[in-house]
Amino acid sequence: MAGRRKLGRRFGWLWAAYAVSSYGTGLGFGALPLIAVLVLHSGPTQVAALAAAGRAVGALVAVPLGPWVEFRHKRPVMIAMDLIRFAALMSIPAAFALGLLGFVQLLLVSVVVAAADIAFKAASGAYLKALVPSQDLLVANGRFESTTWTSTMVGPPLGGAAIGLFGPVTTVAADAVSYLLSALGLRAIGGTEPGPARTAAPRLRAGDLLDGWRYLLAHPTLRPLLLNSIVVNGLIMASAPLLAVLLLGPLGFAPWQYGLVFAAPCVGGLIGSRLAHPLAARFGRHRTMTASGALRACWPVGLAFVGPGVPGMALIILVQLGLVTCCALFNPLLATYRLDHTEPDRVARTLSAWSISSSAAIAAMTALWGLLAAVTSPRAAIAAAGVVLLATPLLLPRREGTPGPPAPAGAGEAVDRV
Repeated sequence: MAGRRKLGRRFGWLWAAYAVSSYGTGLGFGALPLIAVLVLHSGPTQVAALAAAGRAVGALVAVPLGPWVEFRHKRPVMIAMDLIRFAALMSIPAAFALGLLGFVQLLLVSVVVAAADIAFKAASGAYLKALVPSQDLLVANGRFESTTWTSTMVGPPLGGAAIGLFGPVTTVAADAVSYLLSALGLRAIGGTEPGPARTAAPRLRAGDLLDGWRYLLAHPTLRPLLLNSIVVNGLIMASAPLLAVLLLGPLGFAPWQYGLVFAAPCVGGLIGSRLAHPLAARFGRHRTMTASGALRACWPVGLAFVGPGVPGMALIILVQLGLVTCCALFNPLLATYRLDHTEPDRVARTLSAWSISSSAAIAAMTALWGLLAAVTSPRAAIAAAGVVLLATPLLLPRREGTPGPPAPAGAGEAVDRV
């Protein structure tokens, strides 16, 4: 089977490093807002600021990181970003033990982690393109996607239990250690990687900072995919806190019910990620990607009709299962398409610009939809997001573009010692 294709020892270590950090992130899901509420007794305004400002400022800080990553070996950058996230997150349990933990520290940690996440994704995408042959990129991205959804399904319930047994900073420490283990896994990959696109420049040129956006906006197929991605992700993420308010407030869902209706549908992530390669082989990558991209926009409007009790739980599980399955099918196809259509010497800048745009859009739409919910109601704001999402398939590219040139000769061979 294509899904069982062997991609080599080095990819195995890369996948293992991704898996351990992904499960750590799952365990630590929502930990910083929880600490703000339980330990620092922060109010709703501070918690919202922690969620939105951390992501927005982190994206701003990451703007120069894309070109900086482009002109360096990617694996050492990935290791450095893992170590930075480890140090930042471990500062929280250390400060908590000393009685010095404050809200400003939580905010700074969220900014550092958000910026490091963007730099890591930019470096890892470029590294994956050099490590794995083009025909195997979809298999590799499908494995990453299935790991993401497995950790999302398993991590938060275990994290909640760990917090109840061992205290509020437990999962932050576990998340931090997962980044340390990821760094060790990346170090174990060994081997070599192609040299960076440019090594002689002592510092970044001003034009490098916006080069990723220029490339994306000038590309006839990546441009509509970027616009579709940031709008869809922004609206889905903006609805999440409003749905929590609706379910845990007026509809009277218990916390365990709230956790169940979002954890159970994650099985759709395994289904969608496993279907990506066989469906693309049968119907074509572009057709499968656009079809799943259109289908994922059709589900969220159903959340506006959720009611109390078992029928409401069943409706949410059904809607989320459809949404997660379509997203898990779309995401590896998008990741592969994006790598295939990006020139090798621009991958890090392009992926960085993509991540920054997504983070900024999520922060802006979360704030905007919060205001909309305050003026109307959470249910009305959720309905508005669902209706707007129905129009997003219009942003998907109609025709498949021409893939970019292949990686330079010698990719994955002995080019430069890392």
